[in-house]
Amino acid sequence: MLKLLSILLGFYLLFVGLVYAMQGRLLYLPNLPGRELDATPADIGLAYEDVQLTADDGVKLHGWFVPAAETARGTLLFFHGNAGNISHRLESVSQFHGLGLDVLIIDYRGYGQSEGSPSERGTYRDAEAAWQYLTEERGVAPSRIVVFGRSVGGAVGAWLAANREAGALIVESSFSSLPALAAELYWFLPVRWLSRFRYPTTEYVAAAACPVLVIHSRDDDIVPFHHGREIYESAGEPRQFLELSGPHNGAHVLSEERYLEGLREFLATALPPM
Repeated sequence: MLKLLSILLGFYLLFVGLVYAMQGRLLYLPNLPGRELDATPADIGLAYEDVQLTADDGVKLHGWFVPAAETARGTLLFFHGNAGNISHRLESVSQFHGLGLDVLIIDYRGYGQSEGSPSERGTYRDAEAAWQYLTEERGVAPSRIVVFGRSVGGAVGAWLAANREAGALIVESSFSSLPALAAELYWFLPVRWLSRFRYPTTEYVAAAACPVLVIHSRDDDIVPFHHGREIYESAGEPRQFLELSGPHNGAHVLSEERYLEGLREFLATALPPM
């Protein structure tokens, strides 16, 4: 019996070691479904500009700037989730474009046409590069920038809003922190000790000095609903919560009418007419 237990313990420790070593590959999924761009905004009838950015460590990044059809009410800085690339977010880009916003969406390092390999610190550097592009190269006033992040992008966007004076922050389908989510998904592993990634969204949202909208679906099949509520509770005033229906990757489409209504209501107060 002791020999069997020793063997099982050995296999468990080996598995723990593999998870520790490979956690970056479990988190960042640029090849799912692939790094190749499947389409561009032009394919859905939107004018756009290719954007080339350089992070402060020299990594070259790629993105798109999609101008509003008429005078923009503000600019949305879009940080996507951990899989795919910017070409897989065209439906969301179209939604925000329809709300009268210019949109800048970028691929993190290691995603799409961006160079490098992803890391937590790297995604923050990428966010900073996008911010500098908008404020310095395009001359956008910080007060007219709405930082938007979905899933892991919610943590990235929240980090940026905590460190820069944005006009507003929208966090959609995100987690309170990566170790907290991983502890629920992999309850049989000591993930809080193993995790090399933090992405403490609630800490960043608490430090953001701007209006905050938290969006989460009660049906989210990847990030449980209570994470959205915890993020909301961490935010200062003014803050709003928008509850959707539908899965993690589709609630903004399945609940589109409510989604767009909630965004319009938030933007009306967060970005008053100039």
